[in-house]
Amino acid sequence: VQVEESGGGSVQAGGSLKLSCAASGYTDSSYCMGWFRQAPGREHQWVASIDSGGSRTYYVASVKGRFTISQDNAKNIRYLQMNSLKPEDTATYYCAAGSMSCDHYNNYGLIGSRAAYQYWGQGTQVTVSS
Repeated sequence: VQVEESGGGSVQAGGSLKLSCAASGYTDSSYCMGWFRQAPGREHQWVASIDSGGSRTYYVASVKGRFTISQDNAKNIRYLQMNSLKPEDTATYYCAAGSMSCDHYNNYGLIGSRAAYQYWGQGTQVTVSS
């Protein structure tokens, strides 16, 4: 399984960016795709997840109402639309794939756990200036 992110960049506070995540080689019929981020000197933070059908989405509280995770099933691409960006959103953003459904992870309190996601991209940098 290969996961690759794109779409990072620099933007001023209040601006928007849209990240993309292409995943290939996945054979599981049910899986969970997530976005994480890591700011310099800090631990990875889970941001959002979407199930394989695209019908269920999950967000960390700090991005609800500002970020939207979605997917294009035909292209097998996931997106993270980020609006009203803040300097504290500055981080390297990673896309990751987990072999179980998001609902399963959520039921067991694992939706935001790095260990639940087996495949990771290299990351894309997002910088928000004040």
